[in-house]
Amino acid sequence: MTGTLWYVVHTRPNSETKADLNLRRQGFSTYLPRYQRQRRHARKIEIVARPLFPRYLFVALDLAFDQWRSIQSTFGISQIILAGEKPRPLPDGVVDEIRARETDAGYVKIGLPAGVKPGSRIRLLDGVFADATGVLEQVADERRVAILLSLLGREVRMFVPAASVGAI
Repeated sequence: MTGTLWYVVHTRPNSETKADLNLRRQGFSTYLPRYQRQRRHARKIEIVARPLFPRYLFVALDLAFDQWRSIQSTFGISQIILAGEKPRPLPDGVVDEIRARETDAGYVKIGLPAGVKPGSRIRLLDGVFADATGVLEQVADERRVAILLSLLGREVRMFVPAASVGAI
């Protein structure tokens, strides 16, 4: 497997699991990283598994031997990410780095970026206040953090998912 590298496949909306299953049935090695997310529905809170990268999964290929063009017509797949006429490989170590963050249950543990701790300057990555900057006040639990944002001339405390916080 010396020529085997990881490539990115773009899936159809909400078809990551279906695409993963269909690729594995064709004999491809795949990796669909998932994380656990808390979801509220009808007064219930449940933990659900969600793709770490919605609409994307990874496939290991050796372009000299694998019939990679069949991926394009696989049910659930939109396209394989190309660089010109050939698939574009991921940089070395990306998949290993993601797998290193998995728990024993096989879910990627999502947390704060390296070096970010209470008192650090942060930037929100998504949501209504995306790109707003502030200060990490405290880590509420493994999924949520309290941040202080400067809004309307005063500091406002907000609780956001740890995955929504980036370092400045």
